[in-house]
Amino acid sequence: MTGPRRCAVLGHPVAHSLSPVLHGAAYAALGLDEWRYEVHDVTEDALPAFLDGLDGSWAGLSLTMPLKHAVLPLLDHVEPLAQVVGAVNTVLPHGEGARRTLTGANTDVHGIVAALGEAGVHGDVRRAAVLGAGATAASTLAALAQLGCTSPTVHVRSAARAGSLLRAAHRMGVEPVLRPLEAGAPELAVADVVVSTLPAHAPDALAAQLAGPVRGVLLDVAYDPRPTALAVAWERAGGTTVGGERMLLHQAVEQVRLMTGRPGPLGAMDDALQAALAPVR
Repeated sequence: MTGPRRCAVLGHPVAHSLSPVLHGAAYAALGLDEWRYEVHDVTEDALPAFLDGLDGSWAGLSLTMPLKHAVLPLLDHVEPLAQVVGAVNTVLPHGEGARRTLTGANTDVHGIVAALGEAGVHGDVRRAAVLGAGATAASTLAALAQLGCTSPTVHVRSAARAGSLLRAAHRMGVEPVLRPLEAGAPELAVADVVVSTLPAHAPDALAAQLAGPVRGVLLDVAYDPRPTALAVAWERAGGTTVGGERMLLHQAVEQVRLMTGRPGPLGAMDDALQAALAPVR
């Protein structure tokens, strides 16, 4: 279809999302003047009706929590990586009416690998730790497997809520070891890579326990506040940190490629992200 195209980010809550900044900058750099990127607050219960209402003008959807799992049974096709991970953050509509199909993809894995790559992590990860057990944690397990670690420790607040993550790990051939979150500081200190997928402030108590030296790279997917308490403690203990906005950037670059069919303009999107995150003076 030619002419104006629509994309959007869906989630609940979603008003805080930086996806419009990133995708809008991409459209401007690519000369896609008739494309627009919207924000829709959509709950799990409202998701089926929203998807049913898509017409031929739609080129793509970005999904955030709590929709990454909920969308799976509503799709016609799921790309293999997203199927294995059990989480979709990108929906690509094709056609319209009775012939319309919805394909699900996962660009979070790409975003995590690329963000860690900025800190020099390109493979041969021996020891890794993950904080959290949600959809982003599942993507993190896939990313760590690509980087060489198939037996990370996963630190969770409730082992009873880790079932989906463990099933995803089994599909990937990954064998995580569950540990309680509150007792994680000693194992984090000796890890090559640590990825926190927890909401802002959730690991603050753990951050307070990081008194000794650490040697690895921390990617904290939370970026508000920036830096997080965990990132501050990690750097104070001698480690290297990667902000969650870097994962956000790289997964959005890949989304732009999937939605527009053109390479995502990393530089333009990065400039827009930095401007959006700059402190107000």
